[in-house]
Amino acid sequence: MRQHRTFPRLFGSLLLVVAAGVAGVGAAPGGGGAAPHPEPALRPLGQIVPVPAAVRPGGEPYALTPSTRIRVDDDSRESRAIGGYLAQLLRPSTGYALPVTDDDGRGGIRLRLSPREKALGEEGYRLESRPGGVTITAHRPAGLFHGVQTLRQQLPAAVEKKSRQPGPWQIAGGTITDVPRYGYRGAMLDVSRHFFTVDQVKRYIDQLALYKINKLHLHLSDDQGWRIAIDSWPRLATYGGSTQVGGGPGGHYTKDQYKEIVRYAASRYLEVVPEIDLPGHTNAALASYAELNCDGVAPPLYTGTDVGFSSLCVPKAVTYDFVDDVIRELAALTPGKYLHIGGDEAHSTSHEDYVAFMDRVEPIVAKYGKTVVGWHQLAGATPAKGALVQYWGLDRTSDAEKAEVAQAARNGAGLVLSPADRIYLDMKYDRNTKLGLAWAGYVEVQRSYDWDPGAYLPGAPASAVRGVEAPLWTETISETAHIDQMAFPRLPGVAELGWSPAATHDWETYKLRLAAQGPRMTALGIDYYRSPQVPWP
Repeated sequence: MRQHRTFPRLFGSLLLVVAAGVAGVGAAPGGGGAAPHPEPALRPLGQIVPVPAAVRPGGEPYALTPSTRIRVDDDSRESRAIGGYLAQLLRPSTGYALPVTDDDGRGGIRLRLSPREKALGEEGYRLESRPGGVTITAHRPAGLFHGVQTLRQQLPAAVEKKSRQPGPWQIAGGTITDVPRYGYRGAMLDVSRHFFTVDQVKRYIDQLALYKINKLHLHLSDDQGWRIAIDSWPRLATYGGSTQVGGGPGGHYTKDQYKEIVRYAASRYLEVVPEIDLPGHTNAALASYAELNCDGVAPPLYTGTDVGFSSLCVPKAVTYDFVDDVIRELAALTPGKYLHIGGDEAHSTSHEDYVAFMDRVEPIVAKYGKTVVGWHQLAGATPAKGALVQYWGLDRTSDAEKAEVAQAARNGAGLVLSPADRIYLDMKYDRNTKLGLAWAGYVEVQRSYDWDPGAYLPGAPASAVRGVEAPLWTETISETAHIDQMAFPRLPGVAELGWSPAATHDWETYKLRLAAQGPRMTALGIDYYRSPQVPWP
């Protein structure tokens, strides 16, 4: 792994509007080197990432003014919180007060939850922009939050700055009606190879939210470090978390710090999916407790980058006491649905032992109220009912391995697609990229975008695909600036694969919308990779 919906009929008839509208927006002739237009003062409706499901541009724009108010439902704590979030986003750059109010006045920006809008589902929204105001309507709060991200992207990029800017602040007229293609749109951050602080994780969460990502997968344990406090096995964090790749000081999250990450993610409508990688990738745990080793001897801490050499002792009863304690404590900290148990690259575990181990561990996850997620090697065992299998294979992965995963999907497992040669964010862009690895090949921006999750894995029914996830492994990633360089600009494309209808998928129009994100990323302080495939302003 590290090494080497049906779409609601209501919107279907509108897809051509999107395709035609986006294709005609700011089009530049030729390839990535074509000269782009400067950022317009008024962004055409729908020229955002991810591209909305349906766009009907028309009418005069709405302009924010010093008298603009953000109006929310008087009986909804969630809409008030989202209104406050929007106000905090817009106040520094506009200089406007933007009071959040539940009065019934007209005009301004209205955030409206409507139980009757069932067609919008859990995450969809409708944004209507007229000269008299903007209304975002959603069935559920997550949809309202995603609609706010669309409103945000419709404003000039300077709105992201932390100092007052001249404006004007206009939102093009028309209506966007938008629902996601997939319910699982994830990004994974490996905090085990290199440790990242709570504030660094929060910064990444904010970046993910802008592009409507809704899952943050935290890789909390590996050979190089254990990153979450477990009361019943305290040396996991204090000793197993004391180092990282290259021998740095490492670190771990206290339970309160982990809960802070979970709360912050929830405020951005992201669900945290914690991972404890088992039975391999466990050297940090084995070094912390000798009894977890078959020979009773603890190995030294490990700071290299090789994989596949460690394994829990499958026959020992204490192994399952350990797993039960860890999963129990982690599940209690995690309000989300999923708990990831790894399962990849267990090269030091025999196939027989691997199957026996997973047969013991999957029911433990269920006992504590969580749904199992595992890397796609889990398909070689028996995935639990409702489990998600996360596929990280390559184009060159063997047909037999692909067939095993496809069979698991036909048997009822859900699929989350993370093909390493498409959306592993730690892969180098090209041979000159200073950070990252290249065992899966070079992954430029077009390659990371130009594929269809619904038709990717031969033999797997499209109905089994739950979504996509972009992992960022951190063997070479140790700073926030490194995250910026490797995640951006590939991550927005993964977000679009997860959100936008397949019918809107087109590299030639996408690269123009991505180019228009350049000034926004700059305003946000994201030092992104200037891919030559994209006509950046």
